[in-house]
Amino acid sequence: MKKIGILFGQEDSFPQAFVDRVNQKAEKGISAEFVRLDKVMQAEPLDYAVIIDRISQDVPYYRAALKNAAICGTAVINNPFWWSADEKFFNNALAVKIGVPVPKTVILPSKELPDDTTSKSFRNLAYPLDWNGIFNYVGFPAYMKPFDGGGWKEVYKLENEKDFFSKYDKTKQYVMMLQEEVIFDDYFRCYCIGGKHVRIMQYEPRNPHHLRYEHGKAPASKKLLDTIKDYVIKLNQYLGYDFNTVEFALRDGIPYAIDFCNPAPDAEVTSVGQENFDWVVETAADYAIERAKKQKDGLDNLTWGEFVKTAASKTPLVPAVKKAPVKAEVSVAKVDHAIEAEGKVKKAKAPVAKVAVTKEPVSKAAAVKEPVVKAAAVKEKAAPKPKKAAKK
Repeated sequence: MKKIGILFGQEDSFPQAFVDRVNQKAEKGISAEFVRLDKVMQAEPLDYAVIIDRISQDVPYYRAALKNAAICGTAVINNPFWWSADEKFFNNALAVKIGVPVPKTVILPSKELPDDTTSKSFRNLAYPLDWNGIFNYVGFPAYMKPFDGGGWKEVYKLENEKDFFSKYDKTKQYVMMLQEEVIFDDYFRCYCIGGKHVRIMQYEPRNPHHLRYEHGKAPASKKLLDTIKDYVIKLNQYLGYDFNTVEFALRDGIPYAIDFCNPAPDAEVTSVGQENFDWVVETAADYAIERAKKQKDGLDNLTWGEFVKTAASKTPLVPAVKKAPVKAEVSVAKVDHAIEAEGKVKKAKAPVAKVAVTKEPVSKAAAVKEPVVKAAAVKEKAAPKPKKAAKK
């Protein structure tokens, strides 16, 4: 018997619904349950073919246990090694390299010195930073947020350089990103499971949390949805995430990827709504069963993204453009609903779409004009040296 486990924290509706749905499918030799850890010994396997990880980002003990399980053959969703290494600033850099539009972004050193460091630890860091160059590149208004954060924590909107310095002074030991504001006409949040199954949801992040899926906007065009779907699949296949969400802000007809490092995305029925919840439960159950069937004891059963694969094989991240490109032969899982009229989730098991990756060059997004209003040049001034974090 191959067991599928789910490791979770404070969420309530998704874990139980996932376990119930896997067991309802009654696949021969496969069952699902909540993960139970009473001891973790080095190089000793856990009794699970597959584990869905929903909480290790907040519990380091779980992350270590999952890495140990992975080296013994468990297919952990998502790959705990990559999840540990990844962060949002790298995500943006990767998106630029593979042709997915993203806002202009820079990374900033923490305002306060990290624990166990002194000013000598930062002798390679220029004081002051090139604030003129940074502000002219990003522009205002802008947003500042942690480079590895989530859940809208420690996010600041900035109107000008004075506002920036005032709020930057409050960021303590966080390493922050400064990112241009994308004033959007529409917004989308997209689930991606297995690097191939996509659910696109029109979304309004400015609404209260429980009303963000009640956007009241006109349905998006098929052409736009196809572009977003292609970007979602491309980002997740390069990053290697099995379960993730990608958010896009639409400006001048171009979807900009705003946030796509969400390997434990919200799936509570009270926030995403019943139809989206049903899709996530059904698709996650099917994908977990698929992974359990392919899992082999003693082997690496993790998903590794194209970024890691190309690095290991010493091949280009993006294939060179051919003089005579051939027609693309990429089959993708279609969006399982029409935004114009949300369909009911079918309980019958659907065939899993296969993705045939070709070396077809990806069309570049339309060129984006530089912002008309540039940030006013700021006077070069020495930024105050980082303050030592107060001892508790």
